Amino acid sequence: MAGASGSHQQVDGERLGIAADVLRHLADPTRLHLLWLLGAGERDVSTLTEQVEASRSSVSQHLGRLRLAGLVQARRDGRRMVYRITSDHLKALVDEALGFADHAVLGIPHHGFS
Repeated sequence: MAGASGSHQQVDGERLGIAADVLRHLADPTRLHLLWLLGAGERDVSTLTEQVEASRSSVSQHLGRLRLAGLVQARRDGRRMVYRITSDHLKALVDEALGFADHAVLGIPHHGFS
């Protein structure tokens, strides 16, 4: 993942600030779960609420925060609001974070490290 993002470039304050802001939004388990679900495709609030351990009100609030941060987009489909993730980079970041967690939970050594 690092090679694809041009990790050899110098980072500046603006890029670091944006990256830190994205990571702050990922730091909540409910938001991380919502982003993981949305990485598989569009979902409405009812479907998302059924799949996470949170109330409909809480899910809606988290989605609102993610939308304001530009991490998800919403569109109206009749009476439903349908959400989707905005970036393949964000999907990859969520997948990598959960992959890291798999290593920690299952006690699997990390790749390339002893």
